[in-house]
Amino acid sequence: MTTTGPEVELYWIPLGAGTPIVQWNGRAYEALVSRLQRRSPRDLYHSSLIVTVDGARYTIEMTPVPDGNGSTRGVVAEGPVGLRWLGRFRVFRYEIRRWRNGVIPDVAWAMDSPRTLAEDAATAYRILDLVPEVPTPVWGLDELSAGEMWNSNSVVSWLLERGGIEVDAVVPPPNGRAPGWDAGVVVARRDQSTGDVADSEMTGPGLPEGSRATAGGRAELVTRGRLQDPGVKIRVRTLPWRRGWDLNPRSLAGHTISNAGGSVRRRSHLCDPPGQRGCVAR
Repeated sequence: MTTTGPEVELYWIPLGAGTPIVQWNGRAYEALVSRLQRRSPRDLYHSSLIVTVDGARYTIEMTPVPDGNGSTRGVVAEGPVGLRWLGRFRVFRYEIRRWRNGVIPDVAWAMDSPRTLAEDAATAYRILDLVPEVPTPVWGLDELSAGEMWNSNSVVSWLLERGGIEVDAVVPPPNGRAPGWDAGVVVARRDQSTGDVADSEMTGPGLPEGSRATAGGRAELVTRGRLQDPGVKIRVRTLPWRRGWDLNPRSLAGHTISNAGGSVRRRSHLCDPPGQRGCVAR
């Protein structure tokens, strides 16, 4: 497979492309909403990302859960559809993928795509790092009080906003609309303004084992073992806690390891038990 340099590409895919029943439901929904808002109906789109870095392409999108083999599709998170209690059934769950060399099934129908939003490795890696941190509220509801429902567009816009891309300049194809897009932007900006992801720094020669809860329902994950070099620093990032996460001390949310001179650096990624969440190897 031919690869290029670092890129973050956005794809606008017509809602229900290749699936007539979804397409019909989308048109019915837009007809109702447009009447309530007293405007003409528009074409509805959902969005996906392809991030290329270090010779690999990662497809990032929210999709229904087809089976229990999410690890083969780079699944890093799941959430409920419609009502939270329905999420106990697979048919009422969605998954968020960060799929190395994966595919977007309906990409052939994409309109005005791809749109290249960034061409640097730093942005590409930043977005990949953020995928496991995407909020997972109930699909189709406004649990996060963002002003509209949460869906696949919310995931993409949240990632772009948190990844440092100017989302205000990103719009759907002509006469198109992307429901849920603004919700992702609102939540991402709120997260950044309230410090939902906070940094704390600890220094060697040793760190405590285990993990501890912090205010606001967050969990601070601390690395296991001891550091031999007193000059080494580990930065531990706190993330919103989600039910089902294994707060094993070996799970490190994100850290930068450097020596006293700052010449050695390594970036890690959130790794839950194998088979539950994917990790980007660096």
